[in-house]
Amino acid sequence: MSNLKNIFLKDSKIAFDKNHRKTLNYNISKYDEAVAKGKLRYRNLDLAKQRASYLKGRIVSNLAEYLEEFENNAINNGIDVVWARNDKEAVSEIIKIIKENSGRLLVKSKSMISEEIELNENLEKAGIEPVETDLGEFIVQVAGEKPYHILTPAMHKSKEDVAALFQKEFNTPPDATPTELTLFVRKILREKFTSAEIGVTGANFLVADVGGVALTENEGNGFMSVSFPKMHIVIAGIEKIIPSINDLQLMFPLLSALGTGQQITVYNSLITGTKRNNEDNGPEKMIVVLLDNERSKIAAEAKHFEALKCIRCGACLNACPIYKNVGGYTYNTTYSGPIGSVITPFLKGFSKFNHLSFACTVCGACTDVCPVKIPLHNLLLQNRRKSVQQNNGSFGWNAGMKAYEWAFKKRKNLDKVNGKVKNTLAKVNKNVLGKEKEFPAFSEYSYSKQKKLNIK
Repeated sequence: MSNLKNIFLKDSKIAFDKNHRKTLNYNISKYDEAVAKGKLRYRNLDLAKQRASYLKGRIVSNLAEYLEEFENNAINNGIDVVWARNDKEAVSEIIKIIKENSGRLLVKSKSMISEEIELNENLEKAGIEPVETDLGEFIVQVAGEKPYHILTPAMHKSKEDVAALFQKEFNTPPDATPTELTLFVRKILREKFTSAEIGVTGANFLVADVGGVALTENEGNGFMSVSFPKMHIVIAGIEKIIPSINDLQLMFPLLSALGTGQQITVYNSLITGTKRNNEDNGPEKMIVVLLDNERSKIAAEAKHFEALKCIRCGACLNACPIYKNVGGYTYNTTYSGPIGSVITPFLKGFSKFNHLSFACTVCGACTDVCPVKIPLHNLLLQNRRKSVQQNNGSFGWNAGMKAYEWAFKKRKNLDKVNGKVKNTLAKVNKNVLGKEKEFPAFSEYSYSKQKKLNIK
């Protein structure tokens, strides 16, 4: 059993933490209410999903073509384009660019891909201060934690938790309201925005035909991260590409509806280069770092290529019964929930993270809610197959599967094991069966024998 699997099993005990469950259930219930209303705005939501799925599927099948178009148009707009094969290359290029421009302070908008390459940790080692400007990201950064959720980084914290954290770190009143704490953070971030040399954002979409970067957000921090610093660095996975600016009318509302339940998010930007001569705000230099990091490998997969359709709405996490019980940190990886369990073994290796594919009930709730119709539960089953094929299974696993096959192949084989033997096995395997709940006793006779003896 891998060390990470042991950690997962240990951390999953948080499912029995009542306070954690209360906070998580409350926040997800609020999300569910909002999204239910958001879906009503669509006359035909399934048609919108089909269109988005087809669009993203066509993109993944023709990545090279669209990426080349984006690069050419971006360069024509005065944007520098940097290609990175993996996380180390991306970090190295970003730090090199920052140091060449004497950067010391960096403001960041919410970006899961920066978490994927562990940008903050590497910047700090290089003597560069990164400041998260999304409120949720700011909270977890102050707490010394990682984002808990793809869309809602501080979902695991109640307002009381945040008040206690800020009281400890900033000496704010212990009974400060969410509004007061938000205004306090706003004041801190205003100073950071106006003094930072570098602004870093992700990209919700890379628009090929105009060579631009599309951002959608609710707080305005992304727009501020672009407007004030003299340099804007964008980090984006190669799968973020869309063919045309016209596709945003489909993708922006769909991301909002399934992500937050809104008709459209508050701030939607399309950035097509540096500050123009007649403009007061904006960067003087703009760089887009295009990250592969095993995405090409996923794109070449016969079935798993569909995972690259993901638009990071977080809907599958909120629908997943596993995530709703064990939360985000138990996964011990950047991308948690169903989509994380699908792609993480490809990003970081099946030998380390194959256990995530088994942390799934295969209920299909994730597939049902996905706005781009990724068959997530089926891909998790495919992951399991790959895991067994690559690792050949442990001795215990293989022996267990052989016994399972023998028992269930014929009814009479199953009947050979009577109730007494089954109850004995259940007691011996107490750590597996009935660990958290009392396991019911097996009947002395099999079902078929009970029918023959007319036992009721």
